Amino acid sequence: MPFKLLLSILLLLNFHLTSATSFVFQVQDSITVQEGFPVIGKAKEELFSIYQKSGDLSAAERASIISERIQRIDANTFSKDSLQILKDQERLELIYGSQILLNITNLDTIGSKKSKQELANFYAEVISANLDIAESKYIPKNVFLKIGFVALILLGLWLALKLIAFLNKRSIRFIESKKDKWLKSLTYNNYTFITPEQELNVILFILKILKWFLILLVVYIFFPLIFSVFEFTQGWSNYLFDLIFSSFGQIFTGIWHYFPNIIKIAAIIIVMRYFVKAVKYIFAEIEDEKLQISGFHPDWAMPTFTIVRFLLYAFMFVLIFPLLPGSDSTIFKGVSVFLGVLLSLGSSSAIANMVAGLVITYMRPFKIGDRINIGNTTGNVIEKTLLVTRLKTIKNEEITIPNSAVLSGNTVNYSTFTKEKGEGLIINTTVTLGYDIPYKTVYAALIEAALRTNLIEKQPKPFVLQTSLDDFYVSYQLNAYTKHANKQALIYSDLHQNIQDCCNEMDIEILSPHYRAQRDGNMTTIPKDYLPKDYEAPSFNIKTQKSKD
Repeated sequence: MPFKLLLSILLLLNFHLTSATSFVFQVQDSITVQEGFPVIGKAKEELFSIYQKSGDLSAAERASIISERIQRIDANTFSKDSLQILKDQERLELIYGSQILLNITNLDTIGSKKSKQELANFYAEVISANLDIAESKYIPKNVFLKIGFVALILLGLWLALKLIAFLNKRSIRFIESKKDKWLKSLTYNNYTFITPEQELNVILFILKILKWFLILLVVYIFFPLIFSVFEFTQGWSNYLFDLIFSSFGQIFTGIWHYFPNIIKIAAIIIVMRYFVKAVKYIFAEIEDEKLQISGFHPDWAMPTFTIVRFLLYAFMFVLIFPLLPGSDSTIFKGVSVFLGVLLSLGSSSAIANMVAGLVITYMRPFKIGDRINIGNTTGNVIEKTLLVTRLKTIKNEEITIPNSAVLSGNTVNYSTFTKEKGEGLIINTTVTLGYDIPYKTVYAALIEAALRTNLIEKQPKPFVLQTSLDDFYVSYQLNAYTKHANKQALIYSDLHQNIQDCCNEMDIEILSPHYRAQRDGNMTTIPKDYLPKDYEAPSFNIKTQKSKD
Protein backbone atom coordinates (compact mmCIF):
# COMPACT_ATOMS: atom_id res chain seq x y z
CA MET A 1 0.00 0.00 0.00
CA PRO A 2 2.76 2.60 0.75
CA PHE A 3 4.32 1.79 -2.62
CA LYS A 4 0.95 2.37 -4.29
CA LEU A 5 0.49 5.71 -2.56
CA LEU A 6 4.01 6.88 -3.48
CA LEU A 7 3.55 5.83 -7.10
CA SER A 8 0.21 7.59 -7.30
CA ILE A 9 1.62 10.82 -5.86
CA LEU A 10 4.56 10.76 -8.31
CA LEU A 11 2.22 10.16 -11.25
CA LEU A 12 -0.06 13.00 -10.20
CA LEU A 13 2.87 15.39 -9.75
CA ASN A 14 4.31 14.42 -13.13
CA PHE A 15 0.97 14.93 -14.85
CA HIS A 16 0.30 18.30 -13.25
CA LEU A 17 3.75 19.53 -14.23
CA THR A 18 3.09 18.37 -17.78
CA SER A 19 -0.40 19.89 -18.04
CA ALA A 20 0.53 23.14 -16.25
CA THR A 21 1.65 24.63 -19.58
CA SER A 22 -0.83 25.23 -22.36
CA PHE A 23 -1.37 22.43 -24.82
CA VAL A 24 0.14 23.76 -28.01
CA PHE A 25 -0.02 22.23 -31.41
CA GLN A 26 0.53 23.44 -34.97
CA VAL A 27 -2.17 23.06 -37.55
CA GLN A 28 -1.51 24.21 -41.08
CA ASP A 29 1.64 26.14 -40.10
CA SER A 30 -0.21 28.08 -37.37
CA ILE A 31 0.01 27.63 -33.61
CA THR A 32 -3.31 27.25 -31.70
CA VAL A 33 -3.56 27.16 -27.91
CA GLN A 34 -6.39 24.82 -26.77
CA GLU A 35 -8.17 25.26 -23.45
CA GLY A 36 -8.17 22.16 -21.25
CA PHE A 37 -11.15 20.96 -19.18
CA PRO A 38 -10.29 19.04 -15.96
CA VAL A 39 -11.44 15.52 -15.15
CA ILE A 40 -12.43 15.35 -11.46
CA GLY A 41 -11.59 12.26 -9.46
CA LYS A 42 -13.17 10.40 -6.58
CA ALA A 43 -12.05 12.84 -3.89
CA LYS A 44 -13.00 15.90 -5.98
CA GLU A 45 -9.41 16.53 -7.10
CA GLU A 46 -8.23 17.20 -10.67
CA LEU A 47 -6.74 14.13 -12.40
CA PHE A 48 -6.00 15.32 -15.94
CA SER A 49 -7.47 17.56 -18.63
CA ILE A 50 -9.31 16.94 -21.90
CA TYR A 51 -8.38 19.21 -24.80
CA GLN A 52 -10.07 17.67 -27.83
CA LYS A 53 -13.63 16.89 -28.77
CA SER A 54 -14.83 13.45 -29.79
CA GLY A 55 -17.66 13.12 -32.28
CA ASP A 56 -20.50 15.41 -31.27
CA LEU A 57 -19.14 15.85 -27.75
CA SER A 58 -17.11 18.94 -26.94
CA ALA A 59 -14.02 18.79 -24.72
CA ALA A 60 -16.00 20.18 -21.76
CA GLU A 61 -18.77 17.60 -22.20
CA ARG A 62 -16.20 14.75 -22.46
CA ALA A 63 -14.50 15.89 -19.22
CA SER A 64 -17.83 16.08 -17.41
CA ILE A 65 -18.93 12.60 -18.56
CA ILE A 66 -15.57 11.01 -17.69
CA SER A 67 -15.62 12.64 -14.22
CA GLU A 68 -19.13 11.35 -13.57
CA ARG A 69 -18.21 7.79 -14.60
CA ILE A 70 -15.10 7.75 -12.37
CA GLN A 71 -17.01 9.07 -9.35
CA ARG A 72 -19.64 6.34 -9.73
CA ILE A 73 -17.04 3.63 -9.17
CA ASP A 74 -17.20 2.16 -5.66
CA ALA A 75 -13.75 2.61 -4.11
CA ASN A 76 -14.37 -0.21 -1.58
CA THR A 77 -14.83 -2.80 -4.37
CA PHE A 78 -12.33 -1.32 -6.82
CA SER A 79 -10.03 -3.84 -8.51
CA LYS A 80 -7.14 -2.72 -10.72
CA ASP A 81 -7.49 -5.86 -12.82
CA SER A 82 -10.97 -4.71 -13.89
CA LEU A 83 -9.45 -1.59 -15.48
CA GLN A 84 -8.61 -2.60 -19.08
CA ILE A 85 -7.51 -0.95 -22.33
CA LEU A 86 -9.19 -2.25 -25.50
CA LYS A 87 -8.48 -1.31 -29.10
CA ASP A 88 -11.46 -0.39 -31.28
CA GLN A 89 -10.56 0.51 -34.89
CA GLU A 90 -8.93 3.98 -34.77
CA ARG A 91 -9.24 4.52 -30.99
CA LEU A 92 -8.47 2.95 -27.65
CA GLU A 93 -11.12 2.44 -24.97
CA LEU A 94 -10.38 2.53 -21.24
CA ILE A 95 -12.94 0.19 -19.67
CA TYR A 96 -13.75 -0.65 -16.04
CA GLY A 97 -15.78 -3.82 -15.96
CA SER A 98 -18.39 -3.31 -18.66
CA GLN A 99 -18.38 0.51 -18.42
CA ILE A 100 -16.41 2.58 -20.94
CA LEU A 101 -14.63 5.34 -18.98
CA LEU A 102 -13.10 7.22 -21.93
CA ASN A 103 -11.92 6.96 -25.52
CA ILE A 104 -8.44 7.96 -26.74
CA THR A 105 -8.14 9.05 -30.38
CA ASN A 106 -5.29 10.44 -32.47
CA LEU A 107 -6.45 13.98 -31.69
CA ASP A 108 -5.80 13.40 -27.97
CA THR A 109 -2.11 12.67 -28.68
CA ILE A 110 -1.48 15.98 -30.44
CA GLY A 111 1.01 17.99 -28.43
CA SER A 112 1.35 15.38 -25.66
CA LYS A 113 4.43 13.66 -27.14
CA LYS A 114 2.78 10.31 -26.27
CA SER A 115 1.22 7.65 -28.40
CA LYS A 116 -2.37 6.52 -27.93
CA GLN A 117 -1.20 3.45 -25.97
CA GLU A 118 1.09 5.51 -23.73
CA LEU A 119 -1.65 8.06 -23.11
CA ALA A 120 -4.12 5.26 -22.30
CA ASN A 121 -1.65 3.67 -19.87
CA PHE A 122 -1.09 7.06 -18.24
CA TYR A 123 -4.84 7.67 -17.81
CA ALA A 124 -5.27 4.15 -16.38
CA GLU A 125 -2.48 4.66 -13.82
CA VAL A 126 -3.85 8.05 -12.73
CA ILE A 127 -7.40 6.70 -12.33
CA SER A 128 -6.16 3.59 -10.52
CA ALA A 129 -4.04 5.68 -8.13
CA ASN A 130 -6.96 8.00 -7.44
CA LEU A 131 -9.25 5.10 -6.57
CA ASP A 132 -6.53 3.50 -4.39
CA ILE A 133 -6.18 6.75 -2.44
CA ALA A 134 -9.97 6.99 -2.07
CA GLU A 135 -10.03 3.37 -0.83
CA SER A 136 -7.35 4.14 1.76
CA LYS A 137 -9.53 6.87 3.26
CA TYR A 138 -12.09 4.26 4.28
CA ILE A 139 -9.49 2.39 6.39
CA PRO A 140 -9.75 3.74 9.97
CA LYS A 141 -6.52 5.10 11.44
CA ASN A 142 -5.91 6.27 14.99
CA VAL A 143 -9.34 4.86 15.96
CA PHE A 144 -8.97 5.58 19.66
CA LEU A 145 -7.90 9.18 19.01
CA LYS A 146 -10.88 9.68 16.75
CA ILE A 147 -13.20 8.16 19.36
CA GLY A 148 -11.73 10.61 21.84
CA PHE A 149 -12.49 13.48 19.48
CA VAL A 150 -16.08 12.22 19.15
CA ALA A 151 -16.42 12.05 22.94
CA LEU A 152 -15.06 15.60 23.23
CA ILE A 153 -17.55 16.82 20.60
CA LEU A 154 -20.42 15.12 22.43
CA LEU A 155 -19.28 16.76 25.67
CA GLY A 156 -19.29 20.13 23.89
CA LEU A 157 -22.80 19.39 22.60
CA TRP A 158 -24.00 18.58 26.12
CA LEU A 159 -22.42 21.76 27.51
CA ALA A 160 -23.97 23.85 24.70
CA LEU A 161 -27.43 22.42 25.44
CA LYS A 162 -26.95 23.08 29.15
CA LEU A 163 -25.87 26.65 28.38
CA ILE A 164 -28.98 27.23 26.24
CA ALA A 165 -31.25 25.91 29.03
CA PHE A 166 -29.43 28.07 31.63
CA LEU A 167 -29.70 31.23 29.52
CA ASN A 168 -33.38 30.53 28.82
CA LYS A 169 -34.21 30.22 32.54
CA ARG A 170 -32.21 33.33 33.44
CA SER A 171 -33.94 35.31 30.66
CA ILE A 172 -37.38 34.23 31.89
CA ARG A 173 -36.59 35.20 35.48
CA PHE A 174 -35.15 38.55 34.42
CA ILE A 175 -38.18 39.42 32.28
CA GLU A 176 -40.62 38.39 35.02
CA SER A 177 -38.77 40.58 37.53
CA LYS A 178 -39.01 43.60 35.19
CA LYS A 179 -42.52 43.00 33.82
CA ASP A 180 -44.18 45.64 36.04
CA LYS A 181 -41.70 48.25 34.82
CA TRP A 182 -41.40 47.29 31.16
CA LEU A 183 -44.80 45.88 30.21
CA LYS A 184 -47.75 48.24 29.84
CA SER A 185 -51.24 47.77 28.43
CA LEU A 186 -51.56 48.53 24.74
CA THR A 187 -54.71 50.69 24.51
CA TYR A 188 -56.40 52.95 21.99
CA ASN A 189 -59.48 55.08 22.73
CA ASN A 190 -60.16 53.22 25.98
CA TYR A 191 -59.91 49.84 24.24
CA THR A 192 -57.23 47.48 25.50
CA PHE A 193 -55.69 45.45 22.69
CA ILE A 194 -53.31 43.48 24.91
CA THR A 195 -52.76 43.35 28.67
CA PRO A 196 -49.36 43.07 30.42
CA GLU A 197 -50.10 39.40 31.20
CA GLN A 198 -50.76 38.69 27.53
CA GLU A 199 -47.58 40.53 26.54
CA LEU A 200 -45.62 38.40 29.02
CA ASN A 201 -47.14 35.20 27.56
CA VAL A 202 -46.15 36.30 24.05
CA ILE A 203 -42.56 37.02 25.15
CA LEU A 204 -42.31 33.65 26.92
CA PHE A 205 -43.63 31.91 23.81
CA ILE A 206 -41.02 33.68 21.66
CA LEU A 207 -38.28 32.64 24.12
CA LYS A 208 -39.49 29.04 23.92
CA ILE A 209 -39.35 29.08 20.13
CA LEU A 210 -35.88 30.68 20.24
CA LYS A 211 -34.67 28.02 22.69
CA TRP A 212 -35.75 25.13 20.46
CA PHE A 213 -34.33 26.86 17.39
CA LEU A 214 -30.93 27.16 19.08
CA ILE A 215 -31.11 23.53 20.24
CA LEU A 216 -31.81 22.29 16.72
CA LEU A 217 -29.11 24.56 15.29
CA VAL A 218 -26.48 23.35 17.77
CA VAL A 219 -27.37 19.69 17.19
CA TYR A 220 -27.27 20.25 13.43
CA ILE A 221 -23.78 21.82 13.70
CA PHE A 222 -22.33 19.19 16.05
CA PHE A 223 -23.40 16.18 13.99
CA PRO A 224 -21.32 17.24 10.94
CA LEU A 225 -18.40 17.76 13.34
CA ILE A 226 -18.77 14.15 14.47
CA PHE A 227 -19.00 12.92 10.89
CA SER A 228 -15.88 14.88 9.92
CA VAL A 229 -13.73 12.87 12.36
CA PHE A 230 -13.88 9.67 10.28
CA GLU A 231 -12.84 9.66 6.66
CA PHE A 232 -15.66 7.42 5.48
CA THR A 233 -18.30 9.87 6.88
CA GLN A 234 -16.64 13.10 5.77
CA GLY A 235 -18.89 13.20 2.74
CA TRP A 236 -21.93 13.31 5.05
CA SER A 237 -20.33 16.13 7.00
CA ASN A 238 -19.67 18.19 3.90
CA TYR A 239 -23.20 17.54 2.66
CA LEU A 240 -24.82 18.68 5.93
CA PHE A 241 -22.68 21.81 6.12
CA ASP A 242 -23.37 22.65 2.50
CA LEU A 243 -27.10 22.04 3.02
CA ILE A 244 -27.52 24.66 5.73
CA PHE A 245 -24.93 27.20 4.66
CA SER A 246 -25.89 27.04 1.00
CA SER A 247 -29.54 27.57 2.01
CA PHE A 248 -28.67 30.60 4.12
CA GLY A 249 -26.36 31.79 1.40
CA GLN A 250 -29.14 31.56 -1.16
CA ILE A 251 -31.47 33.47 1.17
CA PHE A 252 -29.00 36.28 1.76
CA THR A 253 -28.04 36.34 -1.91
CA GLY A 254 -31.69 36.57 -2.88
CA ILE A 255 -32.27 39.40 -0.41
CA TRP A 256 -29.18 41.21 -1.68
CA HIS A 257 -30.28 40.93 -5.30
CA TYR A 258 -33.84 41.96 -4.33
CA PHE A 259 -32.62 44.96 -2.31
CA PRO A 260 -32.93 47.46 -5.25
CA ASN A 261 -36.57 46.43 -5.68
CA ILE A 262 -37.15 46.98 -1.95
CA ILE A 263 -35.81 50.52 -2.31
CA LYS A 264 -38.09 51.13 -5.32
CA ILE A 265 -41.13 49.83 -3.45
CA ALA A 266 -40.32 51.98 -0.40
CA ALA A 267 -39.89 55.04 -2.61
CA ILE A 268 -43.22 54.44 -4.36
CA ILE A 269 -45.05 53.98 -1.04
CA ILE A 270 -43.51 57.12 0.52
CA VAL A 271 -44.24 59.31 -2.53
CA MET A 272 -47.82 58.02 -2.79
CA ARG A 273 -48.42 58.50 0.94
CA TYR A 274 -47.49 62.18 0.85
CA PHE A 275 -49.38 62.68 -2.41
CA VAL A 276 -52.53 61.26 -0.79
CA LYS A 277 -52.03 63.63 2.14
CA ALA A 278 -51.85 66.58 -0.27
CA VAL A 279 -55.05 65.45 -2.01
CA LYS A 280 -56.77 65.03 1.37
CA TYR A 281 -55.79 68.57 2.36
CA ILE A 282 -57.38 69.96 -0.81
CA PHE A 283 -60.65 68.10 -0.26
CA ALA A 284 -60.68 69.10 3.43
CA GLU A 285 -60.46 72.74 2.36
CA ILE A 286 -63.41 72.17 0.03
CA GLU A 287 -65.40 70.50 2.82
CA ASP A 288 -64.75 73.46 5.14
CA GLU A 289 -65.85 75.77 2.28
CA LYS A 290 -62.50 77.56 2.31
CA LEU A 291 -61.95 76.47 -1.28
CA GLN A 292 -65.00 76.77 -3.50
CA ILE A 293 -65.35 75.10 -6.88
CA SER A 294 -68.34 75.97 -9.02
CA GLY A 295 -70.76 73.04 -9.25
CA PHE A 296 -68.91 71.00 -6.64
CA HIS A 297 -70.81 70.79 -3.33
CA PRO A 298 -68.86 70.67 -0.03
CA ASP A 299 -70.57 67.45 1.06
CA TRP A 300 -69.08 65.74 -1.99
CA ALA A 301 -65.54 66.38 -0.76
CA MET A 302 -64.88 63.42 1.53
CA PRO A 303 -66.74 60.80 -0.59
CA THR A 304 -64.80 62.00 -3.64
CA PHE A 305 -61.56 61.87 -1.67
CA THR A 306 -62.35 58.27 -0.71
CA ILE A 307 -62.75 57.35 -4.38
CA VAL A 308 -59.59 59.23 -5.43
CA ARG A 309 -57.60 57.63 -2.60
CA PHE A 310 -58.77 54.16 -3.68
CA LEU A 311 -57.72 54.85 -7.27
CA LEU A 312 -54.33 56.19 -6.16
CA TYR A 313 -53.65 53.13 -4.02
CA ALA A 314 -54.76 50.88 -6.87
CA PHE A 315 -52.30 52.68 -9.16
CA MET A 316 -49.59 52.27 -6.51
CA PHE A 317 -50.28 48.52 -6.36
CA VAL A 318 -50.00 48.32 -10.16
CA LEU A 319 -46.57 49.95 -9.93
CA ILE A 320 -45.43 47.69 -7.08
CA PHE A 321 -46.83 44.40 -8.40
CA PRO A 322 -44.07 43.70 -10.99
CA LEU A 323 -41.45 44.33 -8.27
CA LEU A 324 -42.87 41.69 -5.91
CA PRO A 325 -40.95 38.38 -5.70
CA GLY A 326 -42.62 35.68 -7.72
CA SER A 327 -45.07 38.05 -9.41
CA ASP A 328 -44.18 36.60 -12.82
CA SER A 329 -44.62 32.98 -11.72
CA THR A 330 -47.48 30.91 -13.13
CA ILE A 331 -48.75 29.98 -9.64
CA PHE A 332 -48.91 33.63 -8.55
CA LYS A 333 -50.84 34.55 -11.69
CA GLY A 334 -53.20 31.61 -11.24
CA VAL A 335 -53.97 32.57 -7.64
CA SER A 336 -54.58 36.18 -8.71
CA VAL A 337 -57.04 35.08 -11.41
CA PHE A 338 -58.79 32.72 -8.97
CA LEU A 339 -59.21 35.47 -6.36
CA GLY A 340 -60.51 37.86 -9.02
CA VAL A 341 -63.12 35.37 -10.24
CA LEU A 342 -64.11 34.51 -6.66
CA LEU A 343 -64.52 38.19 -5.81
CA SER A 344 -66.56 38.95 -8.91
CA LEU A 345 -68.91 35.98 -8.40
CA GLY A 346 -69.37 36.38 -4.66
CA SER A 347 -69.80 40.13 -4.40
CA SER A 348 -72.35 41.05 -7.08
CA SER A 349 -74.87 42.38 -4.54
CA ALA A 350 -72.14 44.19 -2.61
CA ILE A 351 -70.89 45.85 -5.80
CA ALA A 352 -74.48 46.85 -6.66
CA ASN A 353 -74.82 48.47 -3.23
CA MET A 354 -71.47 50.25 -3.65
CA VAL A 355 -72.46 51.65 -7.03
CA ALA A 356 -75.81 52.73 -5.56
CA GLY A 357 -73.95 54.36 -2.66
CA LEU A 358 -71.84 56.39 -5.08
CA VAL A 359 -74.91 57.47 -7.04
CA ILE A 360 -76.73 58.46 -3.83
CA THR A 361 -73.71 60.48 -2.71
CA TYR A 362 -73.76 62.63 -5.82
CA MET A 363 -77.59 62.78 -5.99
CA ARG A 364 -77.57 64.32 -2.48
CA PRO A 365 -81.11 63.16 -1.54
CA PHE A 366 -80.32 63.44 2.17
CA LYS A 367 -77.57 64.17 4.70
CA ILE A 368 -76.63 62.89 8.10
CA GLY A 369 -79.27 64.01 10.62
CA ASP A 370 -82.09 64.50 8.09
CA ARG A 371 -85.55 63.10 8.81
CA ILE A 372 -86.46 60.96 5.81
CA ASN A 373 -88.93 58.31 4.73
CA ILE A 374 -87.83 55.31 2.65
CA GLY A 375 -90.60 52.88 1.81
CA ASN A 376 -92.45 52.26 5.06
CA THR A 377 -89.57 53.44 7.25
CA THR A 378 -89.27 56.93 8.72
CA GLY A 379 -86.35 58.07 10.82
CA ASN A 380 -83.25 60.23 11.15
CA VAL A 381 -80.18 59.39 9.06
CA ILE A 382 -77.38 58.38 11.44
CA GLU A 383 -74.94 56.76 9.00
CA LYS A 384 -74.41 56.78 5.25
CA THR A 385 -71.81 54.41 3.76
CA LEU A 386 -71.08 52.94 0.34
CA LEU A 387 -73.06 49.81 1.22
CA VAL A 388 -75.93 50.79 3.52
CA THR A 389 -77.89 53.69 5.02
CA ARG A 390 -78.89 53.51 8.69
CA LEU A 391 -81.95 55.24 10.17
CA LYS A 392 -82.99 55.83 13.76
CA THR A 393 -86.76 55.86 14.29
CA ILE A 394 -88.70 57.79 16.96
CA LYS A 395 -88.85 54.52 18.91
CA ASN A 396 -85.02 54.35 19.05
CA GLU A 397 -84.94 51.55 16.51
CA GLU A 398 -81.94 51.31 14.20
CA ILE A 399 -82.90 50.19 10.71
CA THR A 400 -80.31 49.26 8.06
CA ILE A 401 -81.37 49.71 4.44
CA PRO A 402 -79.17 48.53 1.52
CA ASN A 403 -78.29 51.37 -0.82
CA SER A 404 -79.65 49.45 -3.80
CA ALA A 405 -83.09 49.49 -2.10
CA VAL A 406 -82.75 53.23 -1.41
CA LEU A 407 -81.91 53.93 -5.05
CA SER A 408 -84.72 51.77 -6.44
CA GLY A 409 -87.47 53.45 -4.33
CA ASN A 410 -88.73 56.91 -3.46
CA THR A 411 -87.11 58.93 -0.69
CA VAL A 412 -88.99 61.65 1.18
CA ASN A 413 -86.80 64.23 2.91
CA TYR A 414 -88.61 66.25 5.60
CA SER A 415 -85.56 68.32 6.55
CA THR A 416 -84.53 69.92 3.24
CA PHE A 417 -86.57 73.16 3.62
CA THR A 418 -86.17 73.46 7.38
CA LYS A 419 -82.51 74.51 7.17
CA GLU A 420 -80.97 77.92 6.74
CA LYS A 421 -83.34 80.18 4.76
CA GLY A 422 -86.02 77.61 4.03
CA GLU A 423 -89.63 78.43 4.92
CA GLY A 424 -89.96 75.20 6.83
CA LEU A 425 -91.78 71.90 6.58
CA ILE A 426 -95.58 72.12 6.22
CA ILE A 427 -97.33 69.76 8.57
CA ASN A 428 -101.04 69.18 8.05
CA THR A 429 -103.98 67.51 9.68
CA THR A 430 -107.62 67.13 8.59
CA VAL A 431 -110.79 67.78 10.62
CA THR A 432 -114.26 66.93 9.29
CA LEU A 433 -117.17 69.05 10.57
CA GLY A 434 -120.81 69.43 9.72
CA TYR A 435 -122.34 71.87 7.27
CA ASP A 436 -124.19 73.65 10.09
CA ILE A 437 -120.95 75.28 11.32
CA PRO A 438 -119.81 78.45 9.49
CA TYR A 439 -116.49 77.80 7.77
CA LYS A 440 -115.09 81.15 8.96
CA THR A 441 -115.59 80.00 12.54
CA VAL A 442 -113.81 76.74 11.72
CA TYR A 443 -110.91 78.63 10.09
CA ALA A 444 -110.50 80.83 13.14
CA ALA A 445 -110.53 77.87 15.54
CA LEU A 446 -108.01 75.82 13.56
CA ILE A 447 -105.58 78.73 13.00
CA GLU A 448 -105.74 79.63 16.66
CA ALA A 449 -104.96 76.02 17.54
CA ALA A 450 -101.90 76.11 15.25
CA LEU A 451 -100.63 79.38 16.72
CA ARG A 452 -100.89 77.96 20.22
CA THR A 453 -98.75 74.94 19.31
CA ASN A 454 -95.07 75.01 20.24
CA LEU A 455 -92.46 74.63 17.47
CA ILE A 456 -94.88 75.93 14.81
CA GLU A 457 -93.78 79.11 13.03
CA LYS A 458 -95.92 82.24 13.34
CA GLN A 459 -94.64 83.40 9.97
CA PRO A 460 -95.53 82.27 7.40
CA LYS A 461 -99.00 82.16 8.96
CA PRO A 462 -100.90 78.85 9.20
CA PHE A 463 -103.70 78.39 6.67
CA VAL A 464 -106.74 76.17 6.15
CA LEU A 465 -107.89 74.40 2.99
CA GLN A 466 -111.26 72.78 2.34
CA THR A 467 -110.24 69.55 0.67
CA SER A 468 -113.68 68.03 0.07
CA LEU A 469 -117.40 68.49 0.49
CA ASP A 470 -118.77 65.12 1.45
CA ASP A 471 -122.32 63.93 2.03
CA PHE A 472 -122.41 64.63 5.74
CA TYR A 473 -119.47 66.89 6.46
CA VAL A 474 -116.81 69.25 5.17
CA SER A 475 -113.08 68.27 5.25
CA TYR A 476 -110.92 71.10 6.64
CA GLN A 477 -107.13 70.69 6.27
CA LEU A 478 -104.98 72.74 8.65
CA ASN A 479 -101.47 73.55 7.33
CA ALA A 480 -98.67 75.08 9.41
CA TYR A 481 -94.92 75.63 9.04
CA THR A 482 -92.23 74.24 11.33
CA LYS A 483 -88.43 74.27 11.40
CA HIS A 484 -88.26 71.13 13.51
CA ALA A 485 -88.80 68.22 11.14
CA ASN A 486 -87.29 65.76 13.62
CA LYS A 487 -90.04 66.47 16.20
CA GLN A 488 -93.12 65.89 14.08
CA ALA A 489 -94.69 63.38 16.44
CA LEU A 490 -94.61 65.86 19.35
CA ILE A 491 -95.87 68.74 17.17
CA TYR A 492 -98.81 66.70 15.85
CA SER A 493 -99.75 65.60 19.36
CA ASP A 494 -99.76 69.21 20.68
CA LEU A 495 -101.63 70.44 17.60
CA HIS A 496 -104.44 67.90 17.99
CA GLN A 497 -104.83 68.83 21.66
CA ASN A 498 -105.09 72.52 20.79
CA ILE A 499 -107.63 71.80 18.01
CA GLN A 500 -109.88 70.10 20.54
CA ASP A 501 -109.51 72.98 23.00
CA CYS A 502 -110.19 75.69 20.44
CA CYS A 503 -113.22 73.92 18.96
CA ASN A 504 -114.69 73.43 22.40
CA GLU A 505 -114.09 77.09 23.28
CA MET A 506 -115.92 78.21 20.14
CA ASP A 507 -118.89 75.84 20.65
CA ILE A 508 -117.85 73.66 17.74
CA GLU A 509 -118.81 70.05 18.15
CA ILE A 510 -116.57 67.53 16.40
CA LEU A 511 -119.24 65.08 15.31
CA SER A 512 -117.79 63.68 12.12
CA PRO A 513 -117.86 61.53 10.22
CA HIS A 514 -121.35 60.33 11.26
CA TYR A 515 -123.12 61.44 14.41
CA ARG A 516 -126.78 61.12 15.22
CA ALA A 517 -128.14 63.08 18.14
CA GLN A 518 -131.61 63.98 19.37
CA ARG A 519 -131.16 67.49 20.70
CA ASP A 520 -134.34 67.72 22.66
CA GLY A 521 -133.55 66.48 26.14
CA ASN A 522 -129.90 65.53 25.39
CA MET A 523 -126.77 67.18 26.79
CA THR A 524 -124.35 68.79 24.33
CA THR A 525 -121.10 66.96 23.56
CA ILE A 526 -119.04 70.00 24.56
CA PRO A 527 -117.11 69.29 27.79
CA LYS A 528 -118.65 70.80 30.95
CA ASP A 529 -115.56 73.01 31.50
CA TYR A 530 -116.48 74.99 28.40
CA LEU A 531 -120.22 75.30 29.21
CA PRO A 532 -121.80 78.06 31.30
CA LYS A 533 -122.40 77.19 34.92
CA ASP A 534 -126.15 77.63 34.49
CA TYR A 535 -126.28 75.42 31.42
CA GLU A 536 -129.22 72.99 31.36
CA ALA A 537 -130.10 70.44 28.78
CA PRO A 538 -133.06 71.51 26.68
CA SER A 539 -136.41 69.91 27.48
CA PHE A 540 -138.46 67.86 25.11
CA ASN A 541 -140.89 69.80 22.99
CA ILE A 542 -144.21 68.01 22.68
CA LYS A 543 -146.89 69.39 20.46
CA THR A 544 -150.47 68.20 20.72
CA GLN A 545 -153.17 68.87 18.25
CA LYS A 546 -156.82 68.25 18.90
CA SER A 547 -159.00 66.98 16.23
CA LYS A 548 -161.94 69.24 15.29
CA ASP A 549 -164.14 66.27 15.35
